Amino acid sequence: MTEVTAASSRAPAPSLVYLVNGLPSNVIPVTDRGFQYADGLFETIAVADGEPLLFDRHLERLARGCAKLGITMPARELFEAEAGRLCGGRERQVLKITLTRGSGGRGYRPDGAGPPTRVLAALPWPDYPEMHRTQGTTLRLCRTRLGSNPDLAGLKHLARLEQVLARGEWTDDAVQEGLMLDEESQVIEGTMSNVFLIRGEALVTPRLDRCGVAGVMREAVIACAERMGVRCDERPVALDELCSADGLFVTNSLIGLWPVRRFEQHSYAIPPLIPALLARLREAHACV
Repeated sequence: MTEVTAASSRAPAPSLVYLVNGLPSNVIPVTDRGFQYADGLFETIAVADGEPLLFDRHLERLARGCAKLGITMPARELFEAEAGRLCGGRERQVLKITLTRGSGGRGYRPDGAGPPTRVLAALPWPDYPEMHRTQGTTLRLCRTRLGSNPDLAGLKHLARLEQVLARGEWTDDAVQEGLMLDEESQVIEGTMSNVFLIRGEALVTPRLDRCGVAGVMREAVIACAERMGVRCDERPVALDELCSADGLFVTNSLIGLWPVRRFEQHSYAIPPLIPALLARLREAHACV
């Protein structure tokens, strides 16, 4: 397979392995609509002991995105076979799936584009300190707002410039994540995560019917809470609700669940519900 080695000042980085439409490569045509117009979708999947975690949920979300955008979803067997080629024998890594509409002529009209371009990549596991899970993280408020578009709400599409701008707002390594609001100052998500509040014995997470990414780990947390008998309300969340919450945490497929110990000037304890949820997620092989 074609390998691209990334340099690291601390230790040799694992090689990056790419499959493009099933073939070893790290090249796509410049005419690809994913490159030209961000016309596509992606999934970022945790891999533990050679197994892509929550793989079914990731493929289901990808299929929903394809149906919404009118992109032909490749056969599940292709993803399974190619994931097996990339993930086998690897203790911990990241599997990224990118699916675009494929190459097409100039202009936005999608007619005649395709077939879809399918890229699977085996990437190094991010160097997140375990203390982020055990001792909590720091969250800041981002100036960049998320625009409202109900037709794209929930999808993990390739157009991520809002998140790029928001993540570029800070360089302080003491801050692990940024909170993003919509145009009406409602809480939506983090730059790379979904957000949950704890109020009493219940969870609250922002409703994502106008913008935001409906995360696979968010979905797993909601399902886990239901099995535990914990109510989870999906509804609009005002910014000032964060200050009165009994706890706060963020989720995605790689971090699993990070408690928030500080948001701007407000500090939080880590309620027992947070480690209990994390333990249940690990028991279900939903996170590492």
